[in-house]
Amino acid sequence: MESAPAGRTLDRRTLLRIGGIAALTAGAGLPARTRAAAETGTAARTGPRPSDWRALERGLDGRLIRPGDAAYDAARRLFNPAHDAVRPAGVAYCANPSDVAECVNFARRMGVPPAVRSGGHSYAGWSTGTGLVIDVSPMNAVSHSSGRATVGAGAKLVDVYDRLAADGVSIPAGSCPTVGISGLALGGGIGVVARKYGLTCDVMESVRIVTADGRVLECDADRNPDLLWASRGGGGGNLGVAVSFRFRTHRAREATVFFLRWPWARAAGAVRAWQAWAPSAPDEMWSTLHLSREGGTDLQLVGVHLGGKAECERLLDRLADRIGPVSSSSVRKTSYLQAMMTMAGCAGLSVSQCHQGGSLPGRTRDGRLPRDRFTAKSHLAYRPVSEAGARALVAEVARPGSHTVLLDALGGAVGRVRPDATAFPHRAALYSVQYYAHRAGAAGWTRNAHAAMRPHFGDHAYVNYIDPELRGWRGAYYGANADRLARIKAARDPGRLFRLPQGI
Repeated sequence: MESAPAGRTLDRRTLLRIGGIAALTAGAGLPARTRAAAETGTAARTGPRPSDWRALERGLDGRLIRPGDAAYDAARRLFNPAHDAVRPAGVAYCANPSDVAECVNFARRMGVPPAVRSGGHSYAGWSTGTGLVIDVSPMNAVSHSSGRATVGAGAKLVDVYDRLAADGVSIPAGSCPTVGISGLALGGGIGVVARKYGLTCDVMESVRIVTADGRVLECDADRNPDLLWASRGGGGGNLGVAVSFRFRTHRAREATVFFLRWPWARAAGAVRAWQAWAPSAPDEMWSTLHLSREGGTDLQLVGVHLGGKAECERLLDRLADRIGPVSSSSVRKTSYLQAMMTMAGCAGLSVSQCHQGGSLPGRTRDGRLPRDRFTAKSHLAYRPVSEAGARALVAEVARPGSHTVLLDALGGAVGRVRPDATAFPHRAALYSVQYYAHRAGAAGWTRNAHAAMRPHFGDHAYVNYIDPELRGWRGAYYGANADRLARIKAARDPGRLFRLPQGI
Protein backbone atom coordinates (compact mmCIF):
# COMPACT_ATOMS: atom_id res chain seq x y z
CA MET A 1 0.00 0.00 0.00
CA GLU A 2 1.25 3.48 -0.88
CA SER A 3 2.49 5.60 1.97
CA ALA A 4 1.45 9.21 2.39
CA PRO A 5 3.69 11.77 0.71
CA ALA A 6 6.21 13.38 3.02
CA GLY A 7 4.79 16.23 5.03
CA ARG A 8 1.18 15.22 4.41
CA THR A 9 -1.00 14.47 7.41
CA LEU A 10 -3.68 11.81 7.00
CA ASP A 11 -6.99 12.92 8.50
CA ARG A 12 -9.17 10.62 10.56
CA ARG A 13 -11.44 9.75 7.65
CA THR A 14 -8.54 8.83 5.37
CA LEU A 15 -7.02 6.60 8.03
CA LEU A 16 -10.32 4.83 8.50
CA ARG A 17 -10.65 4.30 4.76
CA ILE A 18 -7.15 2.84 4.64
CA GLY A 19 -8.01 0.60 7.57
CA GLY A 20 -11.18 -0.56 5.86
CA ILE A 21 -9.39 -1.21 2.57
CA ALA A 22 -6.54 -3.10 4.20
CA ALA A 23 -8.75 -6.12 4.77
CA LEU A 24 -9.53 -6.16 1.07
CA THR A 25 -6.02 -5.81 -0.31
CA ALA A 26 -5.41 -9.51 0.18
CA GLY A 27 -7.59 -9.94 -2.90
CA ALA A 28 -5.73 -7.32 -4.90
CA GLY A 29 -4.24 -9.98 -7.16
CA LEU A 30 -7.65 -11.42 -8.04
CA PRO A 31 -9.32 -10.67 -11.37
CA ALA A 32 -11.24 -7.40 -11.30
CA ARG A 33 -14.66 -9.07 -11.42
CA THR A 34 -13.78 -11.38 -8.54
CA ARG A 35 -12.27 -8.54 -6.56
CA ALA A 36 -15.41 -6.41 -7.06
CA ALA A 37 -17.53 -9.26 -5.79
CA ALA A 38 -15.28 -9.56 -2.74
CA GLU A 39 -15.64 -5.86 -2.05
CA THR A 40 -19.37 -5.37 -2.64
CA GLY A 41 -21.20 -8.53 -3.52
CA THR A 42 -21.09 -10.32 -0.20
CA ALA A 43 -22.06 -7.25 1.80
CA ALA A 44 -24.87 -6.44 -0.62
CA ARG A 45 -26.25 -9.97 -0.23
CA THR A 46 -25.93 -10.26 3.52
CA GLY A 47 -26.21 -6.67 4.69
CA PRO A 48 -23.77 -4.81 6.92
CA ARG A 49 -22.51 -6.37 10.12
CA PRO A 50 -22.34 -4.48 13.42
CA SER A 51 -18.65 -3.90 12.76
CA ASP A 52 -19.51 -2.24 9.45
CA TRP A 53 -21.87 0.18 11.17
CA ARG A 54 -19.21 0.93 13.79
CA ALA A 55 -16.70 1.65 11.02
CA LEU A 56 -19.17 4.04 9.40
CA GLU A 57 -19.70 5.80 12.72
CA ARG A 58 -15.96 6.23 13.23
CA GLY A 59 -15.63 7.65 9.73
CA LEU A 60 -18.12 10.46 10.29
CA ASP A 61 -17.50 13.88 11.70
CA GLY A 62 -21.23 13.96 12.37
CA ARG A 63 -23.31 11.52 14.35
CA LEU A 64 -24.71 8.08 13.53
CA ILE A 65 -27.75 7.02 15.56
CA ARG A 66 -28.75 3.36 15.62
CA PRO A 67 -31.61 1.33 17.11
CA GLY A 68 -31.10 1.09 20.84
CA ASP A 69 -29.49 4.52 21.13
CA ALA A 70 -31.24 6.95 23.47
CA ALA A 71 -31.89 9.45 20.66
CA TYR A 72 -33.13 6.85 18.15
CA ASP A 73 -36.87 7.34 18.54
CA ALA A 74 -36.57 11.09 18.12
CA ALA A 75 -34.07 10.80 15.25
CA ARG A 76 -36.16 8.41 13.16
CA ARG A 77 -39.37 10.46 13.19
CA LEU A 78 -40.53 12.69 10.36
CA PHE A 79 -42.79 15.73 10.65
CA ASN A 80 -45.87 13.57 9.98
CA PRO A 81 -46.58 10.97 12.71
CA ALA A 82 -48.29 8.80 10.08
CA HIS A 83 -44.82 7.43 9.26
CA ASP A 84 -43.77 6.62 12.83
CA ALA A 85 -43.83 2.86 12.23
CA VAL A 86 -40.77 3.08 9.93
CA ARG A 87 -37.56 2.03 11.70
CA PRO A 88 -34.33 2.90 9.86
CA ALA A 89 -31.22 0.78 10.41
CA GLY A 90 -29.34 4.03 10.98
CA VAL A 91 -29.73 7.80 10.89
CA ALA A 92 -26.58 9.71 9.94
CA TYR A 93 -26.49 13.41 10.80
CA CYS A 94 -23.88 14.54 8.28
CA ALA A 95 -21.65 17.42 9.32
CA ASN A 96 -20.13 18.06 5.88
CA PRO A 97 -20.07 16.81 2.28
CA SER A 98 -17.40 14.23 3.14
CA ASP A 99 -19.81 12.67 5.65
CA VAL A 100 -22.45 12.45 2.94
CA ALA A 101 -19.98 10.82 0.55
CA GLU A 102 -19.02 8.35 3.28
CA CYS A 103 -22.69 7.43 3.74
CA VAL A 104 -23.36 7.14 0.02
CA ASN A 105 -20.36 4.84 -0.43
CA PHE A 106 -21.46 2.77 2.56
CA ALA A 107 -24.97 2.41 1.17
CA ARG A 108 -23.72 1.37 -2.25
CA ARG A 109 -21.06 -1.00 -0.94
CA MET A 110 -23.28 -2.64 1.66
CA GLY A 111 -26.48 -2.81 -0.37
CA VAL A 112 -28.30 -0.60 2.14
CA PRO A 113 -31.06 1.57 0.62
CA PRO A 114 -30.40 5.26 1.35
CA ALA A 115 -33.08 7.83 2.14
CA VAL A 116 -32.25 11.53 1.94
CA ARG A 117 -33.65 13.89 4.59
CA SER A 118 -33.46 17.65 4.93
CA GLY A 119 -36.57 18.76 6.83
CA GLY A 120 -38.42 15.45 7.02
CA HIS A 121 -41.58 16.79 5.38
CA SER A 122 -41.97 14.27 2.54
CA TYR A 123 -45.72 13.80 2.22
CA ALA A 124 -45.27 10.14 1.33
CA GLY A 125 -42.69 9.56 4.06
CA TRP A 126 -39.91 8.89 1.57
CA SER A 127 -37.33 10.84 3.54
CA THR A 128 -37.06 7.79 5.76
CA GLY A 129 -36.81 4.07 5.17
CA THR A 130 -35.52 0.82 6.59
CA GLY A 131 -31.93 1.45 5.47
CA LEU A 132 -29.68 4.45 6.09
CA VAL A 133 -31.23 7.90 6.48
CA ILE A 134 -28.76 10.54 5.27
CA ASP A 135 -29.80 13.64 7.18
CA VAL A 136 -28.20 16.92 6.09
CA SER A 137 -29.67 19.06 8.90
CA PRO A 138 -26.26 19.90 10.46
CA MET A 139 -25.20 21.55 7.18
CA ASN A 140 -27.34 24.63 7.79
CA ALA A 141 -24.99 27.59 7.34
CA VAL A 142 -26.43 30.64 5.56
CA SER A 143 -24.24 33.46 4.24
CA HIS A 144 -24.65 36.38 1.86
CA SER A 145 -22.24 38.33 -0.30
CA SER A 146 -22.67 40.54 -3.37
CA GLY A 147 -26.26 39.58 -4.05
CA ARG A 148 -25.74 35.85 -3.65
CA ALA A 149 -26.69 33.57 -0.76
CA THR A 150 -24.87 30.33 0.00
CA VAL A 151 -27.19 28.03 1.91
CA GLY A 152 -26.49 24.63 3.42
CA ALA A 153 -28.91 21.94 2.33
CA GLY A 154 -30.11 21.33 5.88
CA ALA A 155 -31.15 24.92 6.64
CA LYS A 156 -34.79 25.30 7.67
CA LEU A 157 -36.81 28.00 5.93
CA VAL A 158 -37.36 30.10 9.03
CA ASP A 159 -33.60 30.23 9.58
CA VAL A 160 -32.92 31.11 5.94
CA TYR A 161 -35.34 34.03 6.17
CA ASP A 162 -33.93 35.16 9.51
CA ARG A 163 -30.25 35.02 8.63
CA LEU A 164 -30.66 36.72 5.25
CA ALA A 165 -32.90 39.39 6.75
CA ALA A 166 -29.93 40.53 8.82
CA ASP A 167 -28.35 41.63 5.52
CA GLY A 168 -31.59 43.09 4.20
CA VAL A 169 -32.08 40.42 1.53
CA SER A 170 -34.02 37.21 0.97
CA ILE A 171 -34.81 34.50 -1.55
CA PRO A 172 -38.24 33.31 -2.74
CA ALA A 173 -39.20 30.30 -0.64
CA GLY A 174 -42.12 28.58 1.04
CA SER A 175 -44.17 29.25 4.14
CA CYS A 176 -43.72 26.13 6.31
CA PRO A 177 -40.93 27.18 8.72
CA THR A 178 -39.37 23.77 9.38
CA VAL A 179 -39.19 22.62 5.76
CA GLY A 180 -35.60 22.08 4.64
CA ILE A 181 -34.35 24.31 1.84
CA SER A 182 -33.10 21.29 -0.10
CA GLY A 183 -36.43 19.53 -0.53
CA LEU A 184 -38.19 22.78 -1.36
CA ALA A 185 -35.69 23.97 -3.97
CA LEU A 186 -35.15 20.61 -5.67
CA GLY A 187 -38.89 20.23 -6.25
CA GLY A 188 -39.35 23.75 -7.58
CA GLY A 189 -40.28 25.88 -4.60
CA ILE A 190 -43.72 27.48 -4.78
CA GLY A 191 -43.77 30.26 -2.20
CA VAL A 192 -45.18 33.51 -0.97
CA VAL A 193 -43.22 35.88 -3.23
CA ALA A 194 -43.04 33.60 -6.27
CA ARG A 195 -45.13 35.89 -8.44
CA LYS A 196 -42.57 38.68 -7.96
CA TYR A 197 -39.28 36.78 -7.80
CA GLY A 198 -40.00 33.31 -9.20
CA LEU A 199 -39.75 29.86 -7.69
CA THR A 200 -36.91 28.93 -5.37
CA CYS A 201 -35.35 26.90 -8.18
CA ASP A 202 -35.50 29.91 -10.49
CA VAL A 203 -32.92 31.79 -8.40
CA MET A 204 -30.72 28.71 -7.93
CA GLU A 205 -27.40 29.37 -9.68
CA SER A 206 -25.45 26.37 -8.45
CA VAL A 207 -25.72 23.30 -6.28
CA ARG A 208 -23.18 20.89 -4.78
CA ILE A 209 -24.30 17.28 -5.02
CA VAL A 210 -22.89 13.98 -3.82
CA THR A 211 -23.72 11.56 -6.62
CA ALA A 212 -24.24 7.81 -6.45
CA ASP A 213 -20.54 7.13 -7.04
CA GLY A 214 -19.63 9.16 -3.94
CA ARG A 215 -18.21 12.18 -5.77
CA VAL A 216 -18.93 15.74 -4.62
CA LEU A 217 -19.80 17.69 -7.77
CA GLU A 218 -20.17 21.41 -8.35
CA CYS A 219 -23.10 21.99 -10.68
CA ASP A 220 -23.66 25.30 -12.42
CA ALA A 221 -24.11 26.66 -15.94
CA ASP A 222 -20.61 25.48 -16.93
CA ARG A 223 -19.94 22.45 -14.72
CA ASN A 224 -22.38 19.53 -14.79
CA PRO A 225 -25.18 21.68 -16.23
CA ASP A 226 -27.39 18.61 -16.67
CA LEU A 227 -27.47 18.12 -12.89
CA LEU A 228 -28.20 21.80 -12.31
CA TRP A 229 -31.13 21.65 -14.73
CA ALA A 230 -32.51 18.50 -13.10
CA SER A 231 -32.06 19.99 -9.62
CA ARG A 232 -34.29 22.90 -10.53
CA GLY A 233 -37.61 21.08 -10.11
CA GLY A 234 -36.74 17.42 -10.63
CA GLY A 235 -37.51 16.48 -7.03
CA GLY A 236 -35.33 15.57 -4.07
CA GLY A 237 -33.77 12.15 -3.52
CA ASN A 238 -33.58 11.29 -7.23
CA LEU A 239 -30.06 12.08 -8.42
CA GLY A 240 -27.93 12.31 -5.29
CA VAL A 241 -27.67 14.26 -2.06
CA ALA A 242 -27.56 18.05 -2.34
CA VAL A 243 -25.25 19.57 0.28
CA SER A 244 -25.37 23.30 -0.53
CA PHE A 245 -26.86 25.87 -2.90
CA ARG A 246 -26.09 29.30 -4.23
CA PHE A 247 -29.09 31.56 -4.88
CA ARG A 248 -29.58 35.06 -6.24
CA THR A 249 -31.12 37.28 -3.59
CA HIS A 250 -33.56 40.17 -3.68
CA ARG A 251 -33.89 43.13 -1.34
CA ALA A 252 -36.17 42.44 1.63
CA ARG A 253 -38.33 45.54 1.81
CA GLU A 254 -41.34 46.11 4.02
CA ALA A 255 -44.46 44.19 3.07
CA THR A 256 -48.20 44.26 3.71
CA VAL A 257 -49.91 41.14 5.02
CA PHE A 258 -53.66 40.61 4.87
CA PHE A 259 -56.43 38.30 6.06
CA LEU A 260 -59.98 38.59 4.69
CA ARG A 261 -63.03 36.46 5.36
CA TRP A 262 -66.37 36.11 3.61
CA PRO A 263 -69.53 34.19 4.53
CA TRP A 264 -69.40 30.58 3.38
CA ALA A 265 -72.42 31.17 1.15
CA ARG A 266 -70.14 33.16 -1.14
CA ALA A 267 -67.52 30.38 -1.47
CA ALA A 268 -68.26 29.25 -5.05
CA GLY A 269 -68.38 32.83 -6.27
CA ALA A 270 -65.17 33.59 -4.40
CA VAL A 271 -63.33 30.77 -6.18
CA ARG A 272 -64.44 32.09 -9.56
CA ALA A 273 -63.63 35.71 -8.73
CA TRP A 274 -60.28 34.93 -7.09
CA GLN A 275 -58.99 32.81 -10.00
CA ALA A 276 -59.79 35.65 -12.41
CA TRP A 277 -58.02 38.18 -10.17
CA ALA A 278 -55.05 36.51 -8.44
CA PRO A 279 -52.91 35.13 -11.32
CA SER A 280 -53.15 38.40 -13.26
CA ALA A 281 -52.71 40.82 -10.33
CA PRO A 282 -49.49 42.88 -10.20
CA ASP A 283 -46.46 40.68 -9.47
CA GLU A 284 -46.13 42.24 -6.02
CA MET A 285 -49.44 40.65 -4.95
CA TRP A 286 -49.49 37.01 -3.82
CA SER A 287 -52.50 35.35 -2.24
CA THR A 288 -53.87 32.00 -1.20
CA LEU A 289 -57.57 31.20 -0.94
CA HIS A 290 -58.46 28.76 1.85
CA LEU A 291 -61.70 26.78 1.90
CA SER A 292 -61.78 24.92 5.20
CA ARG A 293 -63.91 22.58 7.25
CA GLU A 294 -62.43 22.69 10.75
CA GLY A 295 -65.45 22.36 13.01
CA GLY A 296 -67.38 24.71 10.75
CA THR A 297 -66.85 25.94 7.22
CA ASP A 298 -64.56 28.90 6.61
CA LEU A 299 -63.64 31.01 3.58
CA GLN A 300 -60.46 33.05 3.97
CA LEU A 301 -58.01 34.94 1.77
CA VAL A 302 -54.43 35.27 3.05
CA GLY A 303 -51.51 36.95 1.38
CA VAL A 304 -48.56 39.28 1.07
CA HIS A 305 -48.23 42.45 -0.97
CA LEU A 306 -44.70 43.71 -1.57
CA GLY A 307 -45.74 47.31 -1.42
CA GLY A 308 -47.66 49.88 0.57
CA LYS A 309 -50.85 49.33 2.52
CA ALA A 310 -52.93 51.75 0.43
CA GLU A 311 -52.08 50.01 -2.85
CA CYS A 312 -52.75 46.61 -1.27
CA GLU A 313 -56.16 47.75 -0.06
CA ARG A 314 -56.98 49.11 -3.51
CA LEU A 315 -56.23 45.74 -5.10
CA LEU A 316 -58.19 43.87 -2.44
CA ASP A 317 -61.17 46.18 -2.94
CA ARG A 318 -61.29 45.12 -6.57
CA LEU A 319 -61.62 41.51 -5.50
CA ALA A 320 -64.17 42.28 -2.78
CA ASP A 321 -66.29 44.14 -5.33
CA ARG A 322 -66.59 40.86 -7.26
CA ILE A 323 -67.20 38.59 -4.25
CA GLY A 324 -69.22 40.81 -1.93
CA PRO A 325 -68.76 42.44 1.48
CA VAL A 326 -66.19 40.83 3.77
CA SER A 327 -67.17 39.55 7.18
CA SER A 328 -63.76 40.47 8.65
CA SER A 329 -60.47 41.88 7.44
CA SER A 330 -56.96 42.70 8.63
CA VAL A 331 -54.42 44.56 6.50
CA ARG A 332 -51.16 45.76 8.03
CA LYS A 333 -47.69 46.77 6.99
CA THR A 334 -44.74 44.99 8.57
CA SER A 335 -41.12 44.05 8.03
CA TYR A 336 -40.27 41.44 5.40
CA LEU A 337 -39.11 38.97 8.05
CA GLN A 338 -42.26 39.43 10.09
CA ALA A 339 -44.34 38.95 6.96
CA MET A 340 -42.63 35.59 6.39
CA MET A 341 -43.08 34.67 10.07
CA THR A 342 -46.77 35.54 9.82
CA MET A 343 -47.23 33.35 6.74
CA ALA A 344 -45.45 30.59 8.67
CA GLY A 345 -47.95 30.80 11.52
CA CYS A 346 -45.21 32.08 13.83
CA ALA A 347 -46.28 35.71 14.26
CA GLY A 348 -46.23 35.49 18.06
CA LEU A 349 -43.06 33.40 18.33
CA SER A 350 -39.34 34.04 18.18
CA VAL A 351 -37.32 32.47 15.38
CA SER A 352 -35.94 29.93 17.84
CA GLN A 353 -39.44 29.01 19.02
CA CYS A 354 -40.54 28.56 15.41
CA HIS A 355 -38.98 25.07 15.28
CA GLN A 356 -39.77 21.63 16.55
CA GLY A 357 -38.48 21.15 20.06
CA GLY A 358 -35.49 18.98 20.90
CA SER A 359 -31.72 18.79 20.89
CA LEU A 360 -31.14 17.05 17.56
CA PRO A 361 -29.96 19.06 14.53
CA GLY A 362 -32.68 21.22 13.01
CA ARG A 363 -34.55 21.52 16.32
CA THR A 364 -34.31 23.96 19.20
CA ARG A 365 -34.70 23.44 22.92
CA ASP A 366 -37.42 26.09 23.09
CA GLY A 367 -39.11 25.01 19.84
CA ARG A 368 -42.88 25.09 20.06
CA LEU A 369 -44.09 23.76 16.72
CA PRO A 370 -45.94 20.46 16.91
CA ARG A 371 -45.84 17.63 14.44
CA ASP A 372 -48.90 17.19 12.24
CA ARG A 373 -50.70 14.05 11.11
CA PHE A 374 -52.18 14.63 7.65
CA THR A 375 -52.73 13.36 4.14
CA ALA A 376 -52.56 15.51 1.02
CA LYS A 377 -52.94 15.54 -2.75
CA SER A 378 -52.57 18.24 -5.37
CA HIS A 379 -53.57 19.63 -8.74
CA LEU A 380 -52.22 22.49 -10.83
CA ALA A 381 -54.90 24.53 -12.58
CA TYR A 382 -53.94 25.34 -16.15
CA ARG A 383 -57.29 26.96 -16.91
CA PRO A 384 -60.01 28.66 -14.85
CA VAL A 385 -62.38 26.23 -13.19
CA SER A 386 -65.95 26.43 -14.46
CA GLU A 387 -68.94 27.46 -12.38
CA ALA A 388 -69.84 23.78 -12.03
CA GLY A 389 -66.26 23.04 -10.96
CA ALA A 390 -66.32 25.77 -8.33
CA ARG A 391 -69.57 24.41 -6.91
CA ALA A 392 -68.11 20.88 -6.89
CA LEU A 393 -65.03 22.07 -4.99
CA VAL A 394 -67.14 23.87 -2.38
CA ALA A 395 -69.34 20.78 -1.98
CA GLU A 396 -66.28 18.60 -1.31
CA VAL A 397 -64.98 20.96 1.37
CA ALA A 398 -68.41 21.12 3.02
CA ARG A 399 -68.41 17.36 3.66
CA PRO A 400 -67.91 16.29 7.31
CA GLY A 401 -64.33 16.07 8.49
CA SER A 402 -61.30 18.22 9.21
CA HIS A 403 -59.79 19.41 5.96
CA THR A 404 -58.79 22.38 3.79
CA VAL A 405 -58.33 23.18 0.12
CA LEU A 406 -55.58 25.74 -0.50
CA LEU A 407 -55.41 27.61 -3.81
CA ASP A 408 -52.01 29.34 -4.21
CA ALA A 409 -51.67 31.96 -6.93
CA LEU A 410 -49.07 31.52 -9.65
CA GLY A 411 -48.52 33.59 -12.79
CA GLY A 412 -46.25 36.62 -12.72
CA ALA A 413 -42.54 35.75 -12.73
CA VAL A 414 -43.29 32.02 -12.51
CA GLY A 415 -45.10 32.09 -15.85
CA ARG A 416 -42.40 34.03 -17.67
CA VAL A 417 -39.94 31.11 -17.59
CA ARG A 418 -40.03 28.55 -20.41
CA PRO A 419 -41.41 25.12 -19.34
CA ASP A 420 -38.17 23.44 -20.45
CA ALA A 421 -35.79 25.99 -18.93
CA THR A 422 -35.87 24.09 -15.63
CA ALA A 423 -37.18 20.66 -14.70
CA PHE A 424 -40.30 22.30 -13.19
CA PRO A 425 -42.75 22.27 -16.13
CA HIS A 426 -45.88 23.99 -14.82
CA ARG A 427 -45.17 27.52 -16.03
CA ALA A 428 -48.60 27.96 -17.58
CA ALA A 429 -50.47 27.05 -14.40
CA LEU A 430 -52.70 29.74 -12.94
CA TYR A 431 -52.58 28.35 -9.42
CA SER A 432 -51.82 25.24 -7.39
CA VAL A 433 -54.48 23.27 -5.54
CA GLN A 434 -53.73 21.32 -2.37
CA TYR A 435 -56.18 19.00 -0.63
CA TYR A 436 -55.06 18.73 2.99
CA ALA A 437 -56.86 16.67 5.64
CA HIS A 438 -56.36 15.71 9.28
CA ARG A 439 -57.64 13.13 11.74
CA ALA A 440 -60.07 10.26 11.15
CA GLY A 441 -61.18 9.80 7.55
CA ALA A 442 -58.48 12.11 6.18
CA ALA A 443 -57.23 9.71 3.51
CA GLY A 444 -60.73 8.98 2.30
CA TRP A 445 -61.62 12.65 2.00
CA THR A 446 -58.47 13.62 0.08
CA ARG A 447 -58.89 10.66 -2.25
CA ASN A 448 -62.53 11.46 -2.98
CA ALA A 449 -62.04 15.23 -3.30
CA HIS A 450 -59.09 14.79 -5.66
CA ALA A 451 -61.05 12.35 -7.83
CA ALA A 452 -64.08 14.63 -7.90
CA MET A 453 -62.00 17.57 -9.10
CA ARG A 454 -59.91 15.72 -11.66
CA PRO A 455 -62.40 16.39 -14.50
CA HIS A 456 -62.12 20.10 -13.73
CA PHE A 457 -58.36 20.45 -13.10
CA GLY A 458 -56.87 17.66 -15.20
CA ASP A 459 -53.82 15.56 -14.36
CA HIS A 460 -51.13 18.07 -13.38
CA ALA A 461 -49.56 17.74 -9.90
CA TYR A 462 -46.71 19.24 -7.86
CA VAL A 463 -43.84 16.90 -7.03
CA ASN A 464 -43.25 18.57 -3.64
CA TYR A 465 -46.77 17.44 -2.68
CA ILE A 466 -45.77 13.92 -3.63
CA ASP A 467 -48.70 11.50 -3.74
CA PRO A 468 -48.00 7.74 -3.53
CA GLU A 469 -51.46 6.95 -4.94
CA LEU A 470 -51.12 9.15 -8.02
CA ARG A 471 -51.46 7.36 -11.34
CA GLY A 472 -49.54 8.72 -14.29
CA TRP A 473 -47.26 10.56 -11.89
CA ARG A 474 -44.39 11.00 -14.39
CA GLY A 475 -46.50 13.14 -16.67
CA ALA A 476 -48.37 14.81 -13.82
CA TYR A 477 -45.18 15.96 -12.05
CA TYR A 478 -42.81 16.54 -14.96
CA GLY A 479 -44.84 16.85 -18.16
CA ALA A 480 -42.66 17.02 -21.29
CA ASN A 481 -39.52 17.22 -19.09
CA ALA A 482 -39.85 13.62 -17.89
CA ASP A 483 -37.81 12.05 -20.70
CA ARG A 484 -34.88 14.42 -20.23
CA LEU A 485 -34.90 13.76 -16.50
CA ALA A 486 -34.87 10.01 -17.17
CA ARG A 487 -31.83 10.35 -19.44
CA ILE A 488 -29.94 12.31 -16.79
CA LYS A 489 -30.88 9.73 -14.17
CA ALA A 490 -29.62 6.88 -16.37
CA ALA A 491 -26.31 8.66 -16.94
CA ARG A 492 -25.72 9.79 -13.37
CA ASP A 493 -27.14 6.89 -11.35
CA PRO A 494 -27.16 3.87 -13.67
CA GLY A 495 -27.36 1.45 -10.76
CA ARG A 496 -30.34 3.31 -9.30
CA LEU A 497 -28.86 3.64 -5.83
CA PHE A 498 -31.32 6.46 -5.17
CA ARG A 499 -34.58 4.65 -5.71
CA LEU A 500 -37.97 6.09 -4.78
CA PRO A 501 -41.34 4.47 -5.52
CA GLN A 502 -41.97 7.45 -7.81
CA GLY A 503 -38.33 8.05 -8.68
CA ILE A 504 -37.22 9.18 -12.10
